[in-house]
Amino acid sequence: MLEISSKTNLLEQSTYKYSLQDVEEPNLYREVYPYTDVPRIAFNHRRVPIGMPQDIWITDTSFRDGQQSVEPYSVKQIVDLFKLMSRLSGPFGIIRQTEFFVYSQKDREALQKCQELGLRFPEITTWIRASREDFKLVKDLGIRETGILVSCSDYHIFKKMKMTRKQCMEYYLQTVCDAFEAGVMPRCHLEDITRADFYGFVVPFVNELMKLSKQANIPVRIRACDTMGYGIPYPEVAIPRSVPGIIYGLQHYSEVPSEMLEWHGHNDFYKSVTNATTAWLYGASGVNCSLLGIGERTGNVPLEAMVFEYASLRGSFDGMDPTAITDIAEYFAREIGYEIPPMTPFVGKNFNVTRAGIHADGLLKDEEIYNIFDTKKILNRSATVLLGKASGLAGIAYWINENYRLDAGEAVTKKDPLVIAVKEWIDAEYEGGRQTALSTSELEEKIEELSGKRFQRL
Repeated sequence: MLEISSKTNLLEQSTYKYSLQDVEEPNLYREVYPYTDVPRIAFNHRRVPIGMPQDIWITDTSFRDGQQSVEPYSVKQIVDLFKLMSRLSGPFGIIRQTEFFVYSQKDREALQKCQELGLRFPEITTWIRASREDFKLVKDLGIRETGILVSCSDYHIFKKMKMTRKQCMEYYLQTVCDAFEAGVMPRCHLEDITRADFYGFVVPFVNELMKLSKQANIPVRIRACDTMGYGIPYPEVAIPRSVPGIIYGLQHYSEVPSEMLEWHGHNDFYKSVTNATTAWLYGASGVNCSLLGIGERTGNVPLEAMVFEYASLRGSFDGMDPTAITDIAEYFAREIGYEIPPMTPFVGKNFNVTRAGIHADGLLKDEEIYNIFDTKKILNRSATVLLGKASGLAGIAYWINENYRLDAGEAVTKKDPLVIAVKEWIDAEYEGGRQTALSTSELEEKIEELSGKRFQRL
């Protein structure tokens, strides 16, 4: 049968309707996931079209998934980070939502204090267990949308939940009905989608979700969760690992609109950012992230990375304030005591610091030679150098001024006694046989000593 597609406005064959395959034994994709060996990437040479939505945005899970891998944040820390996130989001809400736990008194206090700020973005959502009591709690808190875990691979259905696919689907659908009855919009977290039987369970299940959504006249959001970081962004990769295939399939076979489709990835194989961008390119409006990528195991998609992916794809920050990223990183280090690896892009202490002598020489002549962009303008982080054997008085003064963020009235010159003392110490180090660059920490320690604590370690 031929019909006009509402997506392409072309005459197409009617979409095949997939039904649940209630198998007796789990499909664990052992050829792809042998477990005793590295997971394999299989190709089927099927291409799906790029279809970036008109509107794309970022959502946040720092106070949910992020909190599961660090010491729990205090109420004050959550409120402070929420305010910084709102500033980063900008007036158009590019960081659209953030999700909270609601189980403990502390969780609810933090949520309510963030609500009291009256900030439009990010919208506060929750993540709960699938129970009627939790749905009532969410509604009483005035929350419009909540996440619900609906694990979809046979690893979870058979091994964790001890159910068949049919039993599991019926359980999930009843849970969603409970949410609709409570007047709460469900966000269904399809956990472990990159190991799931896409056509035998995922598509039939999402089709039923979409039917219930229409009947209840309440939207349902679909979050495709690459729980183990197995997703692959390359064209022509076979399901279940294909990110383009998953996003296209949910749109094409389950008619999930872009604005109701979201990607949640992990970084186990270093692909989290690329996979999230791929989800955008192939039709998901939302990508779910966490501040600094903090999350389960290797972490979630770093929110700050997707801010720059957004600006690269759209040609504009669209009102986002990227200088907030630097303030967020400094808050994590100063107030939370979180140690950010120094080479981490955009937020690490040394992300725009050059070490090699020849690079330092070029940077001092014109920072554009060795700096990725104007980091002072965009992130309020000036490019700088690590001091070493060839560092002159001017280079040392430059380093001190930039490292301690001294304004014009405080800045040291190459004639400052401190600069001269640092130069003498550096010369002695290399005369003694040292070959490596000086680290930021040892420079700060020595400067604190030589300056009589005029400058203290940061």
